[in-house]
Amino acid sequence: MAVPASLSVSPSTSTGFSLSSSSSSSSSFLPASGFRCSKVSIHRRRRRLCFRPPRYAVQPSVKSAMKTEPLTNRRRVVVTGMGVETAIGQNPDEFYNNLLEGVSGISQIEAFDCSDYSTRIAGEIKTFSTDGWVSPKLSKRLDKFMLYMLTAGKKALADGGLTEDRMEEIDKSRCGVLIGSGIGGMKVVSDSIEALRISPRKMNPFCVPFASTNIGSSLLAIDLGWMGPTYSISTACATSNFCILNAANHIIDGDADMMLCGGSEAPIIPIGVGGFAACKALSERNSDPTKASRPWDSGRDGFVMGEGAGVLLVEELEHAKKRGATIYAELLGGSFSSDAYHMTNPHPEGAGVILCMEKALSQSGVSREDVNYINAHATSTQAGDIKEFLAISCCFGQNQELKVNSTKSMIGHLLGAAGAVEAIATIQAIRTGWVHPNINLDDPDKEVDINLLVGGRKERLDIKVAMSSSFGFGGHNSSILFAPFA
Repeated sequence: MAVPASLSVSPSTSTGFSLSSSSSSSSSFLPASGFRCSKVSIHRRRRRLCFRPPRYAVQPSVKSAMKTEPLTNRRRVVVTGMGVETAIGQNPDEFYNNLLEGVSGISQIEAFDCSDYSTRIAGEIKTFSTDGWVSPKLSKRLDKFMLYMLTAGKKALADGGLTEDRMEEIDKSRCGVLIGSGIGGMKVVSDSIEALRISPRKMNPFCVPFASTNIGSSLLAIDLGWMGPTYSISTACATSNFCILNAANHIIDGDADMMLCGGSEAPIIPIGVGGFAACKALSERNSDPTKASRPWDSGRDGFVMGEGAGVLLVEELEHAKKRGATIYAELLGGSFSSDAYHMTNPHPEGAGVILCMEKALSQSGVSREDVNYINAHATSTQAGDIKEFLAISCCFGQNQELKVNSTKSMIGHLLGAAGAVEAIATIQAIRTGWVHPNINLDDPDKEVDINLLVGGRKERLDIKVAMSSSFGFGGHNSSILFAPFA
């Protein structure tokens, strides 16, 4: 496809959006659509709501959404610690070494009997221990998404050199926790519903707080004594990126010097697998689990669910230098956008994704020519993979050095934890100079350019700037830019 040298999304009174460029003719975006309640007719015996796509006279342009203030005096944010829990590794080096070798963590589900389910495979963590990280009392009570969050968070601290003695040297009023989850404690809720069927007196007294997405961050802050910004964000599969970027903004704005941020998810339970299977989102390649997650391949048939957590320790640069921290990468910035189109389907022309990527570049002061690696959201769904790829091509397709891959080909889709785990993979790529393969890309979809995709083996790449993107149900888009620290 022809790739414009300069892309902008501008208002169009006839179509809602238009795609324009100085080097190519304009083509129209389809008008945005979603849910709108129009006429409501009320009858004595029934009430009917009619939902129709809304009509918009004017849409904001990418250019109008950009910030133009100088970035020279802005507080710089760096990554100084990482913690991870996945099906193929529970520390950053083990995790990334397995990615480089193309090891798949997709297997038959063992957590419960799913023989009657249409999908019986997932990126399930088979062995997990909280020993040394979480007290035995809490380990028995908490939903697993919180346990993943707490262990990954404390591993990130340890990785960042914040031992118990060193913790006493920092100002805890300027340290915060911002770790989210897309769906939170579904196991606690499910178990409580079953208890309620017997008697209200059988209900877990911690049902409400332990199901809430914010309590994991709160418990970690309580344990550490950190009194800075502490909360969670839930934007479906874009959750982690929203948390990471907002944590960075707290540092940039001077609210904090150090933040633990990321996401955690534990959806491999009957209601989780059953719910996504019911909406026809999951792969049904049950007989060949390791081949089931296949982003951009023509044989893809849905995403594979995964579980785990990823947590970054992000820090203001001078604060990190003062305590002698190891700096893994610099977080240059990023951006958010909304498709404003449909609850689950991506915008047909990728308008929201393009807007997000363009804003990330502009607000970070990064040239598109400098972005030569993208860790894509690419979940292995029919529509999502292609729309994201076309958006990448529009924004970066002229860069001959660009390489794109999807970590989900090996660990599945960790929903609210996906962005943080993939951010760790992105940072590891910067550190090692190797980008991991796209496994199962046997017959690439005809709409993708194979030259942009990493092949079936790891590849050497001197990364200038890397982008990690995540998109979620509801049209939530997010992109983060990382670079080697210099």
